Amino acid sequence: MTDDGNIWMAPGETPAPSTLIDIVFPGDTNHHGTLFGGAGLALMDRIAFIVATRHGRVPFVTASCDRVDFRAPARIGQIVSFSGRPMKVGRRSMVVEVDMIAEDLIEGTSDLCTRGQFTMVAMPEGKEGSWSLPSLASAAIGPPKDDAVRMVDIVFPDQANSFGAMFGGDALSQMTKAAFVVATRASRKTTVLASCQSIDFKHRITVGSIIEIVARIVRTGRSSTTVEVELWSEDLMGGEPTLTARGVFIMVAVDRDNRPVPAFAA
Repeated sequence: MTDDGNIWMAPGETPAPSTLIDIVFPGDTNHHGTLFGGAGLALMDRIAFIVATRHGRVPFVTASCDRVDFRAPARIGQIVSFSGRPMKVGRRSMVVEVDMIAEDLIEGTSDLCTRGQFTMVAMPEGKEGSWSLPSLASAAIGPPKDDAVRMVDIVFPDQANSFGAMFGGDALSQMTKAAFVVATRASRKTTVLASCQSIDFKHRITVGSIIEIVARIVRTGRSSTTVEVELWSEDLMGGEPTLTARGVFIMVAVDRDNRPVPAFAA
């Protein structure tokens, strides 16, 4: 339970579409300052894989992507959200629809950049014969039960040490990104990290795990806000989420000269 009386909920307790959130940096853009189409498609495919794996809990491969319409560009500095939801489930394949939405940090406006459908095929090991994917009715989809920012991703080998565990710095980077997103959305100002407190790592995160970051504001001042962030991890095939890390991040709204400015309702 948080200081304001609200209760944290584990990822599995919130029947919302899975969402991957990132920020457009110059290294991912063309000479016009817009996100490469290939980079966007790669992230769309990643969230489709996460959605399919969470539904079937077996390995999946991408068979095809269809109806991919590029409607608007995502520009440097914008937040991009990739939300996936299962649309159709067959015996060993499923269709996941993915939206890519670009959000202006300061204005708060959002544009649907791309929408596409990804056909994912299950590759179960040792599950021959009559085995089939769970029905679509078993995939709970609906609005979140709280106002937290929730973002998912997968841990890759370049984020892990020689023992196959995720670097603490990479975990902190993901948690800080979530704190930045929730603070910026609340203030519509440029926000910077002032401090991080009480960072507790409770379990190791292995390569291939799905991680979900849950961040929400618990306290605001005149120029600063306190964001509590939880990092949950789950085995790609197992599915049981584990609270892996928790931290408190103080975010401060600043002007162009990096001076604190009023931004939050205390």
